[in-house]
Order: sequence, then C-alpha cells, then structure tokens
Amino acid sequence: MRIPLALAAFALAVFPFVLSAATADEGMWTFDNFPSAKVKQLYGFAPDQKWLDRVRKASVRLDGGCSGSVVSKDGLVLTNHHCVSDCESDLSSAGNDYVEDGFLAPARKDEKICPGAEASILQSVTDVTQRVKKATANLPAAQVSAARAAEVAAIEKESCGEITTKRCEVVSLYRGGQYKLYVYDRFDDLRLVFAPEIQAAFFGSDPDNFNFPRYALDMALVRLYRSGQPAAFADPLKIDTAGAKEGELVFVPGNPGSTERLLTVSQLEFQRDQFLPWRIEYLAQIRGSLLAEGTKGEEEARQVNDSLLSVENSLKVFRGQRGALVEPSFFAVKVAEEKKLKEALASDPALKAKYGDPFADIQALIPTQKQAYLPYQMLEVRFGAGSVLLTDARALVRAAVERGKPDAQRLPEFAPARLKSTQGAVLAEAPVHPVLEKLEIVFWLDKTREYLGADHPAVKALFGSKTSTQIANEIITDTEVEDAAFRKKLWDNPGLIATTSDPAIALVKRIDAAARAARMKYETSVTGPSSVAAEKIANLRFDVLGQNIYPDANFTLRLSYGVVKGWNDPLYGDVKPFTYVSGLWERATGAFPFNLGKKWVGGQSKIPGGTQMNLVSTNDIVGGNSGSPLINKDARIVGLVFDGNIHSTGGAYGFDPALNRTVAVSSQLIVEALRRIYGANALAEELERKS
Repeated sequence: MRIPLALAAFALAVFPFVLSAATADEGMWTFDNFPSAKVKQLYGFAPDQKWLDRVRKASVRLDGGCSGSVVSKDGLVLTNHHCVSDCESDLSSAGNDYVEDGFLAPARKDEKICPGAEASILQSVTDVTQRVKKATANLPAAQVSAARAAEVAAIEKESCGEITTKRCEVVSLYRGGQYKLYVYDRFDDLRLVFAPEIQAAFFGSDPDNFNFPRYALDMALVRLYRSGQPAAFADPLKIDTAGAKEGELVFVPGNPGSTERLLTVSQLEFQRDQFLPWRIEYLAQIRGSLLAEGTKGEEEARQVNDSLLSVENSLKVFRGQRGALVEPSFFAVKVAEEKKLKEALASDPALKAKYGDPFADIQALIPTQKQAYLPYQMLEVRFGAGSVLLTDARALVRAAVERGKPDAQRLPEFAPARLKSTQGAVLAEAPVHPVLEKLEIVFWLDKTREYLGADHPAVKALFGSKTSTQIANEIITDTEVEDAAFRKKLWDNPGLIATTSDPAIALVKRIDAAARAARMKYETSVTGPSSVAAEKIANLRFDVLGQNIYPDANFTLRLSYGVVKGWNDPLYGDVKPFTYVSGLWERATGAFPFNLGKKWVGGQSKIPGGTQMNLVSTNDIVGGNSGSPLINKDARIVGLVFDGNIHSTGGAYGFDPALNRTVAVSSQLIVEALRRIYGANALAEELERKS
C-alpha cells in the first residue's frame, strides 16, 4: 500500500490498554472468526453469515500484493492505480507511457492482458491444525521447518491436485497457533480496463504519501477473464454514489500483508536495533541510485519511476515502524503485555509444565539471528535487488532441480499446488527495462560485497575478476533470459540448464548453493526453533485470553470495522474526515508534485466542487489492503482504500484508535471522474448497474 512520509516521533500515541482483547476498532479479523456480536454491541449492526459470505466471494486478492473487489457481473474489479502500475509499465514503451498518460480501453476487445498477473478469490477455509502439528510433534527444532513444509505441500496437493483454476494454501495463524487450508478460485488472465494518469492517481506524490488531507484518484479497473471470456459473477459489490457519511459504520475486506503485533519483546528489539536500521539504510541507498538515474533523461526516468515510487513508499513505512519501536511509551506497552503473559505462565504450574519458558527460548535464538540474517537477506531474500532477469534465471535454475525431487522435499514455491503460479510468472511475456536492470544488478552486487565482505566465498564466486558494472553489462548485453521463448525452452527442457552458458543463468549457478545454504541455515537455526516457541506462546495466549483475538496479518483475507471519522493530531490539531474536489483546485500549484493530471487541466467546471474526494476512517489496515473496498452495512462501496495516515505506519506493531486512520477515495469521486473527466460512461454504467 502506498502510504506517505512523516515524523516518526509521532507514529503512535500511548496505548490505553495492556494485554486485553482487541479494543475499539482494532483488528484484522478472519472471516471465520469475525466478532459480529461486538460490532452489534458497539454500532447496532451485526454482519450475519449471509453478509459475510457475499462480501468474501466478491473480495479479490491481487497476488502481486494488493486487494480489490468484484464490481460487475462481468468480472470487473476495482482496485488502486498503484496496484496496476507494474502492468501499465509492462504494457508501455518509449513514446507510449500508460503510467504517465493513463489508459482506457474503448471496448472489451481493447482490454490489455497484464503479463504474469494473477488474482484469487477465497472459497473455503478448513482447519488443518492438528494434522500439521502432528507432523512436527517431538521433532528436533532444526527439523521442524522441513517437516512442516512437507506436510503443508501434501495437504495442498491433495486439495488442489493439478486443477489450475484453484489455488490451495495452508496458512499459519497466530504464529503457529492454528493452521488453515485456504482454497481459492484462481485467475491468471487479468486485463487492464482503466487507469488514470499517475499525476491524478498520486497527486502530491511523496510529500502527500501517508498524509491527510489528500486529493488523489488512486483507482483502476481490471477485468478477470477465464477461457478467453470475462468471468461471470452472480452477486458483485455495487458502488454507492451517495458516498459515506461522517460517523457511519464501515468495513474493509482485504488482504493486509504483514503485521508483527504478536512478536516477543526480544524479537521486537531485534527489529528495532538490527533489521529495521539495516533495511532503512538499504532502501535509502537504492533510492539515491534511482533518483540519480532518473535525472539522466526522459527514458531513464520512465524505466525507473515505478521502482522509485515503491522504494520511497517502503522507506516511509519502515521509518514509521522503527519510529514506533523507539518511542518509549509504545515499547513500554509491548513490554507490559508480555509481562502479563509471563506472570500468568509463572503463576500456574500446569501452564509452566505445558509450555516451559518459550520467551526465553526465543531470546536465546537472537544471537544466531543476528549472525545469519544478512547472508540470508542478501543471497536469498533480496537476490538481484528486483532484477527481472536474475529473478527469472534463478527460478529456471531452481525449477530444473526442484521438479526432479519428491513433492515433500521441494522448496515451497515449487510444490505441486504452487508450481503453476511459479511457471506463469517465469513465462509471462513482459518487457525488461535495461536501465533499471543494470542499476539493480550493480546495486545488489556491490551491497552484497559490502555487507558480507570481499572474502566471503559467495562474494568471490559472484565477482571473480570482474567489476559489478562489467557483470551487469554482460548480462544485459548477452543474456537470452529476456526472451520468453528461451525461458520456455529451458522450463520444458530442464537438462539444458546444465549446458547453457547464458550469463544470467551462469551467475545463478555460481551463487545458488550458497544462497540455498544461507536459507537453510536461517530456517533451521532461526525460523524452525522460533516457530516452535511461538506456537507455545500462541497457545498460552489462547489459554489466558481465550479465542476472541485476531491473528497477525499474512496476506490472507481479513475484515476490519470502523467509522468514518477524523482525528485530533498532536501536531496539526483537528483533522476533518473528508476532502472535496474544490480543495484539489486550491491545492494545485501547477508545479510538481502539485500539478494536475493532464485530463484534469481546465476541468474545474466539470465536477461540482462539493463532491467528496478522499476520506478517512478508523479501520485497522496495513499494506496489502491497497485496493480494498470501503463498504457500508449494506455491503455497498462508499470508498476505495489506498493509504493510511502517518500514524498508521507503525501499524505493523500496534494500533491506536485515536490516531490510526485508513485513507480512501470516495465513491462519489470514482463515478464522477469516470463520467465527467475521462468520458468513460460505459464503465460508470457498469459500476452502477443494479442487475
């Protein structure tokens, strides 16, 4: 989710509670454990099962990291502009920039396939906790990760088999307290229908990101296809053109990406003191490289702009997260929460006998984590720094090995139930941006050497006698991985991997053993043992607090509730819940980043100034909720979530109902802009159609 920059010192206020069930409007609740009775008590309305099922079946997970909602019977999906910017970039070329200029398909036949894009809609949830836990019972901690992965792969294969229109995922909830099988309808044909120009979608750019008031039309429309035809839906969500009202109860169904509210204090200290400072430094340095490249010319700027926006967004998020953790009053709350759990454990001999001291077990792992995380990050997680060529090359090299293994021994991304998605991503016909590729490859090589040291065996294997620039130039100039036909040949004939001299493939082969080893070390010495302890803490939390708690976010479907409401800001005072179109014209200066989108220039008379533009609510969201619908109790869309305010950047670790706010595009603006600014009357009618 694209969210703005701000003052980390004000990321969160002091929480007024300690170790209680979720308070006020807090919580990203699963659909099978939604607190309807509590919502009824607070707001007089309780979503029943019929309401929940209808919303679930219209909620879309865009598997690149966003959310959306089905808004017509012909598979039209409403989401954010920044959720389709990769698709726009892939479809663009020099002199034809859909990101800059926007896109509108005149007719269905003109809707353009988004290369490699996939979407999922949740159909069922099954508890498989006991089966997964049985597979890891009594195993040494170092063996837990592999055994769990094997059992998960077996469950997913049994449930989905070779059916390509389904996706099966076993997900961990409550950090190992539960395991659920999520079965989705899978769509691998998504087509771009409409997106405004970026300056309309991201008006105010980085200065406005994670801030409010906002004046952005961060929306887009894509369509789900199946077998070459628009997918059919019996009961899509509908736009409420009246918009929202202050104080109105609203819900956000979507797929929040990741929170870490259930981490122990020692794990939070590692995040605060090691991981987040490193991550911020890494992002700040690649941001500098992208900014410098973008000043070289118009084409260079076009190629790097989408990555630059993503990096700037992430940088603000991580700064906000660390700002929360270094705030003494906030961290004191996390310490107090854990103290209460520890006291409950120590005071009950039965609990002590059942769980031991899992907090101490996790704390004992931190020195190993400090030693192992940089090789794991640089060789595995951050491999290639986003390079498409290196990402595809590694997938091809690993696929050749993993597909020859028994199902239970494969890396999870090559397990049978997930292999089709991996294949689709590798074989997608998307353009490669050479300027961006060279920058990313050089950056990754140089930072790997910096962080791991010139004498690290993996670094020696990477560089040999060449410079990072020489290696990148050789890959950009000579690789065939850019060619979809070449990738398909290697995918279909994995034996060719061993004989090809392609420089991108060759680099992966030089480094892959070291990358796998770094991954294995981290999983066996950190992830596996910490998951054993985390599972005990999760069950202890159930014993102490009961089941009326929500799990950390993990990019699975959730539902939050709240009200349309402004806030009293520590710096700026009273912040009203709505902005209006008239404010856009007042804010526009004509100079970037406050220049109008091209279609809006001269359009002041086209949309009434009193039209709602953006709004805020108290819903609890994080990144991944981008593109989620904001719906009222009638399940009608009154807004489109695209951001959070600056206080929400610490939402990975906690929620403050007084300050944290969701930011959305008003439904009033969506329909008015389609009709009056973009002349997209057919789309507006499709959104408003009652049947």
